[in-house]
Amino acid sequence: MISVSEAKALVIQHVSRLAPRTIPLEKANGLVLAEDLHATQDIPAYPQSSMDGYAYAHDGLLRHGSLDVSVVVAAGSEENPRLLPHQAARIFTGAPVPEGADTIVMQEKCMVKDGKLNLTHPLPVKGENLRPMGSEIRKGNIALESGDRITPAGIGLIAGIGVAEVFAYPLPLVGIIVTGNELQAPGNPLRHGQVYESNSATLKAVLRQVGIDEVSVFRSHDDPVALTTLLEKVLDSHDMVLLTGGISVGDFDHVLHATEACGVKKIFHRIRQKPGKPLYFGMLGNKPVFGLPGNPASVLTCFYEYVALALARICERDSPVMVCQMPVAAGYRKPAGSTHFLKGRHHNGTVTIMDAQESYRLRSFARANGLVVLDEGTTELSAGDLVEVHVFPT
Repeated sequence: MISVSEAKALVIQHVSRLAPRTIPLEKANGLVLAEDLHATQDIPAYPQSSMDGYAYAHDGLLRHGSLDVSVVVAAGSEENPRLLPHQAARIFTGAPVPEGADTIVMQEKCMVKDGKLNLTHPLPVKGENLRPMGSEIRKGNIALESGDRITPAGIGLIAGIGVAEVFAYPLPLVGIIVTGNELQAPGNPLRHGQVYESNSATLKAVLRQVGIDEVSVFRSHDDPVALTTLLEKVLDSHDMVLLTGGISVGDFDHVLHATEACGVKKIFHRIRQKPGKPLYFGMLGNKPVFGLPGNPASVLTCFYEYVALALARICERDSPVMVCQMPVAAGYRKPAGSTHFLKGRHHNGTVTIMDAQESYRLRSFARANGLVVLDEGTTELSAGDLVEVHVFPT
C-alpha cells in the first residue's frame, strides 16, 4: 500500500487535459481557451448612443442656441441620416448616432417645444453619452487569451464580438460502471440478499456539482467476461471511467482482471487510508480509470480526494475541494498507520467530527460539509486542536 500523498502525486503526474477542439459557445462556459480569440470587427461597429435623448453637434448647439429636431433614430435602425449643424435627432439607447452628431443629451435634461430642442444648464460636454466606434474592442485585437477561463461575462463578450464557437479544452465524458449481483434499482422491492444501488446516483450528482454533465451509467453482474466486455466498450467511448465495487481481492471481485484484460496500466492499488483503502487508479493512454470501493461513504470520499483532483487536472481548474485549518470541537482517537478521512460538519469556524463513520453509512455523510483529515501518525486529538478540513463544493 502507498500513502495518501504518494497516491495524489501519482494522479497529478499521470492525468492531463484533453486535446482542444471547436466547441459551440453555448457549451463553452467554464472551459479554458486553447488559442487567442480576436475581434473580427470593431465593437461597437458604429458610434452608439448610451442614453435615450437627443443627438446633435456640440459646436452647432453653441452657435445656434436651439436645434431643429429633424429625425428619429431607434436601436436597430439601418438608416444613416446626416445632421446639419442646426439639427438634432431624437435617439434611443443603443441606436447608431447620425453623421454630424458628436454628443447626446439625456431626455431629462432638455425640452422640446414646437420641434425645437432647448437644453438646460449645465450643458453636456462634447462627446458625452456617446460610445465611440471600437470603444469596446478594435478589429484584430485580442478579446480573450489562450489559457483564459471562459466565464459568463466571457460568454457575453464572445457573443458580443460575433463569435459563435471557440477552440477550447473540453470537459470529459465520464462513464460509470456499477458492479454487483446484490444491487437492486431504487423503486423496486428488495429480495433477500439485495441492497439498493445508490452509488451511481451519488456519483452523477457530485459530478454535476463540479460541472460535469456528460455522464453515462452502465451496470454489470459479477462476471469477469461480461465486465471486461463492458469496460472495453465504455473505455472506447468515454474520457474517464469510474467503476464501483469489485476492486478488493474476493472471489467475486473482477475489476482488476477486467482492467488488465483491457490494457489499462495500473498506477496504484490500495492506499493506507480509511475509508477507501482498496482504491485503484490506472491509465489507458490518456484516459484515467478509477476502481472505487463499493461502500457508499468510501465512494464519495475517494471522489472528493482523488477523482475531483483528476478532473481538476483534465479541466485545467483548481480543485473544487477547499483545504483549510479549523479547531476541532471535541477530542478524537484513532490508531496510527493510516490516514483517516472523517465526515465532519463545520460551523462558525469550528468543525465537529460526526458519528457513524463506518464506510457503509451515508446518513451522517448527508449532513457533513467536509472531511476532517487525520494523517497516519496522528492518534489523538483534544478539543481545540487545529485539524485539516477538506470543504465540499456547494
